[in-house]
Amino acid sequence: MLLNGHCHCGNIAFELTWEPDPVEIPARACDCSFCTRHGAVWTSVPDGRLRVALRDPVAVNRYAFGTGTAHFLICNRCGVVPLVTCTVDDRLYAVVNVNTLDDIDPRLLNHRPASFSEEDVSSKLARRQANWIANVSFVERLD
Repeated sequence: MLLNGHCHCGNIAFELTWEPDPVEIPARACDCSFCTRHGAVWTSVPDGRLRVALRDPVAVNRYAFGTGTAHFLICNRCGVVPLVTCTVDDRLYAVVNVNTLDDIDPRLLNHRPASFSEEDVSSKLARRQANWIANVSFVERLD
């Protein structure tokens, strides 16, 4: 299944290839103050392929807090946060915000709370390596 998503104005867009087609998509609502205030709900498929296009890279802010290991991509134009990246052992990993997906069947989304505040840095990085999208690329444009 090819899932498309973007920020409100389209400056940050992505394609997520999810195979085989999911019978459900995990939708994790992190309880940290940043995610809560932005209403962000995250999903990933470790064997998926994520392609990200930034129409105007200058209008994208990468925000990190806490341990500084995750970078939230925020569109400076519309304020939406469509994805988060993290580099572990020189490899880029990512999760996407289900609220930025186009035309997703809401019955596929399996919403559940998530709390990561008690994890130390090595636990966070290990969880991301195991669960986040491992094939991430930034491209000029999405075809």
